[in-house]
Amino acid sequence: MNKVFIHQTAIVDEGAQIGEGSRIWQWVHICGGAKIGKGVSLGQNVFVGNKVVIGDQSKIQNNVSVYDNVTLEEGVFCAPSMVFTNVYNPRSLIERKSEYQDTLVKKGATLGANCTIVCGITIGEYAFIGAGAVVNKDVKPFALMVGVPAKQIGWMSEYGEQIDLPLEGEGAYICPHTGSQYRLEQGQLTKKESRMEEGF
Repeated sequence: MNKVFIHQTAIVDEGAQIGEGSRIWQWVHICGGAKIGKGVSLGQNVFVGNKVVIGDQSKIQNNVSVYDNVTLEEGVFCAPSMVFTNVYNPRSLIERKSEYQDTLVKKGATLGANCTIVCGITIGEYAFIGAGAVVNKDVKPFALMVGVPAKQIGWMSEYGEQIDLPLEGEGAYICPHTGSQYRLEQGQLTKKESRMEEGF
């Protein structure tokens, strides 16, 4: 746990892996099987289950529980009080631990405050889930999702601003902040690295 800040009220079970530079704040509980990357921030009252992977530089805000079978890639942002699930049809009187479904949140995605991510889906790179949305199906990379159930209403750049392109058809966009080029083709948005990002 070298170079990891752990608040005195936090509980970190034996066996948990926590990367360098991570910060564990008040009343956090991390189970022994969890794998947490470098530079991760876990806010007050966060719970992390055994079968959980949290990628480098991710930020989990207050009152979020990351349950078994949830994987967060690098740079995922979980806003306060958002919710993960891992059983699709839970009952208190029926044991369903063998039915946990995998949830994958890919690099750079944002999950807004109080949103709910129903288990068994994949959220694409840099997708943006609005506050209070309920997501029950896979989400495209860069998609902006809002509502109950969540529907796509637009696209978001890697920089975190809405892109002026339609949901369908074709189009192109250049981010004024990074110079990144985005291309819309057949309902999918892709990004080409700018010369600045490539290190030129």
